[in-house]
Amino acid sequence: MNGAIVPSLSHMFLGENLLAYLVLALGGALAVGNTLAIIKPPEKAKSETDLAKAPIARSIFMALVGTIAAIWAIASLVS
Repeated sequence: MNGAIVPSLSHMFLGENLLAYLVLALGGALAVGNTLAIIKPPEKAKSETDLAKAPIARSIFMALVGTIAAIWAIASLVS
């Protein structure tokens, strides 16, 4: 095994916390996007198949899932 390249954590692409950063980004986007869909729905539908407003129960549930994921990611990054 002379000359074998062994990856180390110090040289990982985008650092060793890549997964936590991705969960933070996706969770935050999920929370913000669904919250804004509830607060400010689009003024008019883009097509006939679009809903007039977002389904409230599903949007609240998805916003909570995103918030939990973002909080979990922040806790992982801090600890």
